Amino acid sequence: MNLLGLSWKNIKNEPLSTLLSLILFALGVGLISLLLLMNKQIDNQFEKNLAGVNLVVGAKGSPMQLILSSIYHIDFPTGNISLKEANMIRKNPLVKKVIPLAMGDSYKTYRIIGSNHAYASLYEMELEEGRLWQSDFEVTIGSTVAKALGLKVGDSFVSAHGFGEAIMNHEDHPFKVVGIFKKNKRVLDQLILSNIESVWKSHDHGPPATNKPSKGKESNHDHKEGDGHDHSHDGHDHEGHDHAHDDHDHGSHDHHDHSASTPVNFWEAGDTKEVTSLLVFYRNPIAAVKLPRFVNDRTDMQAAAPAFEIARLSEMMGVGQQALRWLAIVIILVSGLSVFISLFNSLKKRRYELAIMRVMGGSRAKLFLLLILEGLIIAILGYLLGIILSHVAMEVLARYMQESYQYEFSGRIFLKEEWWLLAGALLVGLLAAILPAISASSTDISKTLSK
Repeated sequence: MNLLGLSWKNIKNEPLSTLLSLILFALGVGLISLLLLMNKQIDNQFEKNLAGVNLVVGAKGSPMQLILSSIYHIDFPTGNISLKEANMIRKNPLVKKVIPLAMGDSYKTYRIIGSNHAYASLYEMELEEGRLWQSDFEVTIGSTVAKALGLKVGDSFVSAHGFGEAIMNHEDHPFKVVGIFKKNKRVLDQLILSNIESVWKSHDHGPPATNKPSKGKESNHDHKEGDGHDHSHDGHDHEGHDHAHDDHDHGSHDHHDHSASTPVNFWEAGDTKEVTSLLVFYRNPIAAVKLPRFVNDRTDMQAAAPAFEIARLSEMMGVGQQALRWLAIVIILVSGLSVFISLFNSLKKRRYELAIMRVMGGSRAKLFLLLILEGLIIAILGYLLGIILSHVAMEVLARYMQESYQYEFSGRIFLKEEWWLLAGALLVGLLAAILPAISASSTDISKTLSK
């Protein structure tokens, strides 16, 4: 007796009730799977792009906005801070190193970030081809930018003011691509990196740039450029560009160390110069207590701790996610109830059939297993359908999310948590089939056949 084949035939004999059970199972499983896929990938992006940054310092406003704009580049900067204030933070004895960011321009929605080579080193970026920016108006671009816009080494482009559609093009100051980073799956993949002087000069209305190397700058000495590139125009702060040579740029923020290694023309460019934000690294644990309070209470700037703000964001998002998760669980339980009702009702039509099976040698255990298999088959099919729906939905959503935020998401990954989801689906199918299975195995042959 082929119980599996017989169970499948019995399921096909009740197409409407089976379809209803499958749809409910698929909706519940699919919703939970979609939440798992989104949460996992978003959490990975948050974690990878923090890159050990202890504090972000920028213009007063929303701390959350400051973090999102300076580390994740998915919001607008809160404003700019003066170079004088940036120097004050850089020279603070509680600060180990600082990476300045200057924002405000973009090219076809991809943000142009002014910083030093230490910014690339922070994210352990490696070059696919070309080199790091050295002279003014030279840029090194992320792999996503290069692929999406078809840019290659040697190409030139004109930036636009703002982060959306072009509002005003800086026609007098074209940028030249001198390098392309390898794909890193971090925020720098979708950024265009240059030095801070380029961001400043693109907003000046003086003579056109000539792509001459900045005075006193060396491409491999980010410390010189790095600590001193606090400019401003729109806060871009992260990107995985970690270069060994760039790490030396921010090795120390002692007053004497910086004055010796940083280009004079940058840090002493004048109080009118600005940067968007500073990525700050603490010298010791005491800084976590004293420095944010000092910045927020005694300066015109604000300090935001990335770890705290991201935890707060996750908590806010968690409320909605938890509600959706419970909704999905309820749907799965309802689908289990549907399976139970379907199997129980089918017994009324199949009691004669079951009695004949007993007469032909079928044991109670086989009848019990027959009904259990039917419940498990429906659960497995519902699970598979739900997984397919969730991964297809994630792939579709990924395209829209990438257009809005430039972050890459995918539905072509399978999480280990989805195996636990399969176990849960099987458990629901098993529980739904137990009572009908017990009833089938206890069928009274004589009474059934006599009727």
